[in-house]
Amino acid sequence: MIIEHKSLELFGKQLFEKAIVKPPVNLPNPMEDEACFIFVIEGSGSVLSPTEMVHINSQEAVLLKCGNYLGKIHINEGDSNYHTMVIHLLPEVLKEIYANETPSFLKQGPEVKVTTNLPKIKDNSLLIKYIDSILFYFENPDLATEELLVLKIKELFMLLMHTKNAPDVKRILSKLFSPQSYSIREVVESHLYDDISVTELAMLSNHSLSSFKRKFKEIYKESTASYLKSKKLEKAANLLIGSTKNVSSICYDSGFNDVAHFSRSFKKKYGISPSEYRMNQSVKQLA
Repeated sequence: MIIEHKSLELFGKQLFEKAIVKPPVNLPNPMEDEACFIFVIEGSGSVLSPTEMVHINSQEAVLLKCGNYLGKIHINEGDSNYHTMVIHLLPEVLKEIYANETPSFLKQGPEVKVTTNLPKIKDNSLLIKYIDSILFYFENPDLATEELLVLKIKELFMLLMHTKNAPDVKRILSKLFSPQSYSIREVVESHLYDDISVTELAMLSNHSLSSFKRKFKEIYKESTASYLKSKKLEKAANLLIGSTKNVSSICYDSGFNDVAHFSRSFKKKYGISPSEYRMNQSVKQLA
């Protein structure tokens, strides 16, 4: 549920967006022709791309190039709401801002090895002060002139280029508007153990639900729901044997979000409860 929503525009386009929502919320976020920068002011959540998932806590941020994403806003003890700021990076706006010369960081250079396509920025005091300065203009929108907003976007890019993971950030910036396609197999294998629905997997792979299910069955020779549940239960069985985590933790680590449902599904597949399975396997190892 959206509690508050405000925005500041530049050249007739939404540039800065501030929102307060009550979790839990799942937000499909396909971005075919824009990129964005997300900063969490309060609360925590996750951003899922076709092949990655990044957890973002309060005072942390993530940079997204154009593509398909899914946002999951979590319920945390002590946090009543989720407060975030999104800075929309639109190609037409950036072209107007940098009309005279394209900055070096927006130009494609030689390929460099990076650790992620979802660079998370944290522990950056300058970035936090930058966000605070934008919040001031939300409270005083009459002061947010066109010239000032142009300067604030340029300031953002300068700050991003001086973060700890600047190489990843620079690579993403150089390909902000170059979407990358992923196969259904790549998307599925990347999110086997995440708490994600079939509909969300279809969105991340850029397919309609019916098309995704049909192609999935052609690849895996069984239905989507059956395959995903089977793989999650196999992981749970391995964790029950190879770790000392309790059943609840194993449930969530395997991609289930409800312990009772997990226990019923496990018993249906293996004939006994997760606790009994762990005990039986321990006895076998001792024997």
